[in-house]
Order: sequence, then C-alpha cells, then structure tokens
Amino acid sequence: MPNLIQPPVKVKVSDIQVSQTRLQSNSANLLNNKYIGPFMRSKWYPGIIQWPTLLVFMVIMFELILGPSAAHDNFGTALTWVLWWPIIPIMFLFLGRFWCAICPFATINDLVQKFAGNNRPVPKFLKKYGIWIIDALFIFITWSDHVWGVVENPVGSGILLLTLTTGVVASGAFFERRTFCRYVCFLGGLSGNYARNGMLELRGTPEICATCTVAACFKGTEKADGCPLFEFPKTMTSSANCNICASCVKNCPNDSIQLTVRPPSKELWFIRKPKLEEAFLSAVIMGIVFVQNVTMLEAWPPILTWLENAVGTTSYYVTFSIAFLISMLIPISLLGLASLVAQKFNGDSLLQNFSRFGYALIVLDMAGHMAHNLFHLLAEGKAILFTGLAFFGQDAGHDLSAALMSPETIQLLQFGLIGLGFAGSLYTAYRIAKANYPREKFWGTFAPYAVLMVVLGAITLWMFVLPMAMRM
Repeated sequence: MPNLIQPPVKVKVSDIQVSQTRLQSNSANLLNNKYIGPFMRSKWYPGIIQWPTLLVFMVIMFELILGPSAAHDNFGTALTWVLWWPIIPIMFLFLGRFWCAICPFATINDLVQKFAGNNRPVPKFLKKYGIWIIDALFIFITWSDHVWGVVENPVGSGILLLTLTTGVVASGAFFERRTFCRYVCFLGGLSGNYARNGMLELRGTPEICATCTVAACFKGTEKADGCPLFEFPKTMTSSANCNICASCVKNCPNDSIQLTVRPPSKELWFIRKPKLEEAFLSAVIMGIVFVQNVTMLEAWPPILTWLENAVGTTSYYVTFSIAFLISMLIPISLLGLASLVAQKFNGDSLLQNFSRFGYALIVLDMAGHMAHNLFHLLAEGKAILFTGLAFFGQDAGHDLSAALMSPETIQLLQFGLIGLGFAGSLYTAYRIAKANYPREKFWGTFAPYAVLMVVLGAITLWMFVLPMAMRM
C-alpha cells in the first residue's frame, strides 16, 4: 500500500517523555510475555480473529435480511443486540479499542483497498470535522432506531449494517488506510472515547523513540502496513485511535513498543489538548444512555401520553424527538452550567472548562452503557441459544424464559456498575482539576463538577430503579 501520508516531525522530546511518563505505569510490558508477544508479532495476528468475525457477520447479515421477520425469532438480532452490543463496552474497558482491529467493517475496508483502492489522502474536511460528523451520526442513528424501530426490526438492523458496509466499501475504494473507521464510523467515535478509559495502553518507549528517524511504525514495512488509523506511536499520548492491531509492534526495528495494563480512567487525568467535539460526544453519549433507558421503562407509555397531550399531537416522530432532545440537553446543559460556575474560580472560558472536564463524564457514560446493556444480556441471554437452535432447524424453546439471572440480581449488578462509574467520574474530575490548577483555584474548580457528577449519577441510578421492558 503506498504511503501517502508523512508522520508529524515537529516533536518536543520533553513533551513526549513528560506525557508518557504520566500515562505509563510500572506495569510489565505484555509483549515480553512468552505467549502474548510472539502471537502479536506473528503473521497470524489479527487475521486469525478477523476472518471468523467476518464469517459470523455474514451469517448475521443473512439472517437479518432473509430470516424470521420477528426480532424474537431472529438469530441475527440476538447475536447483534443481545450479545455483541452488550459485550462491546466491556471489551473497550479491558482491551481498549481492540474490537476495531477485528471488526468486519475494517476487514472489508482492507479487502476493498487491496484489490481496488486508490489510496487518496484523507479529505481535509474529514480531518477537521470528523468527530463532529461522528457526533451527528451517533445522534441520528439513535433517533432513527426509535422512530423507525431499527433494533426491533431484523430488516431494519440489516439495512443499517448494509448502509455502513456501503460507506466502508466507498471509503476503502477511494481513500487510504481506514479513513472510514477514523473519521466517520459512529462506533469508532464511541470506542475512541471508551478506549481512553480502558485498561490497555500501547505506547512507544520515549528514550528509544527519541533517537529513531525511520518512522517504520507509521509508514509500514514488508512485515506489515503502517498504522491503519494514522497514529504515530512516537508521539501518541492517547489510546483513542489505537486498535491494538500490532502493525507498529511488527514494524518497529528497535523493539520500542510497550503494551501495558493501567488503572481505568488514568489517561483522562492528563489530557494535554482537550477538544470540544470530544467532550461534546461524551455528553451526547450520556444523553443517549438516558433516552435508551427512558424508552425501555414501563413508565414510558404514560410519559408519551403526557407529551402527546402537552404538544397536541399523537405523532411519535414529534413526541419522541422532543423527549430525545430533552435527554440530550440535560447532560450538555448541566456540563455547561458547571463549566460556567468553574469559570468564576479558574479564569478559563466556558468552552475551555467544558472541553477539559467533559472527559470526566466518560467513566459514568461507560458504566451507564454497560448497566443498560447488562439487562439485555442477562435478562434475554438465552434468546441467543433459542434463536440459534431455530437457525439450525431445532426446537427454539419459545415457552422457556430467556433470562440468565433474576431481575433482582441484574439490578444489583447495575447499581454496582453505576456506583463505580460515579466514583470514577468524580475522581477523574478531581484529578483533572488537580493537574491543571493551583491550590487556590482547585476547590472552586472541582466543586461544581463534583455536584455535576452527583446529579448525573443520581439521574442514572434512578432510571435503573424503575422496571424495564424486554427487547426479545
């Protein structure tokens, strides 16, 4: 694959050392493990996982488009929304953005690029507005799921996946590397945010990288292509765009790459250049968690009826859009209010505070996402078995409960996750304030965000106290 992008060259070695010293712990380099290191350096990785994943994706697409029309009976729906969607945030927590290394869309992109790719440079507008595009797509897909019933309709889910596949094919045919994954994919935006909170960290060794002029990790060699997500390990201080594909591990001539385990949220404490669009995405994800929970509550029909009476229409497009907008505005407005109060104490602008402390929401975002999807996995988990048996022509067991655990047990696990998420976000806000402001400005800055985390945590917890309806 031609290397049409040159890596950044204006780098202060001191900045690399300081930022990476903060991020890296004394954890052992997992690449020195006698099993992990050789496997990741081998020609089999990540292909040995990519191809089975692509095969499963093909089965899912077949079942969604041509299988039973009822979600309750569709194996593709069960695999996608009862198994994969709940597991994905757990994977982000423990393995960072690893899913993106084996994602079937990424594999399709690579295949198209190999046989029909033009490898054009990434358009400038994508580089500049990519995260905003991801924000917009995330909002639109969530809205369309509810107004058009994408998840509850197997064909709807199939159309969504086919649409994404079309985008991947077009991107792979025209643009270099994984342009779609980095700048367009809504799941890529989600995984990038969550990977910052993840426990797995890949970095170059500052002392070794400082003397390297080859940049093989970025450009690629005969052993492997360059970084598919346009990252340069020599200067990388975030896991947001590292998918643990190991291309840099294979290409580095100096054995500089380290793969270590770190405490969750540690990267969020030292964001050097906070971006408004990334902080905005964290607030958007919080709003999406709210709306996903609200529409699953048994109290949702009465809320909908009240909205219909209030606005004078029975159009679900209108009433849901209002509820959706309110759900989005709650975390965005509260984060803005906390930033406005903090401005009075630290002297930074509202947008600077919003951008810096928006990252603290990511921990609670992730916990709320996991708690919400835990309900699907544990309350509907046996649907995977039942629909799988039906797919292979066996008795589907429709009369049996799909639950793996009792509602009470699931709820306790959800409460535990929300508690951990609240504590993590609170501590992250504390560390961000401590890292950026002197003592005289610290408490005045931290206090409004502490209140923010209490309010958002309480709202999230309240939603999991109320009974939920099942999807399958």
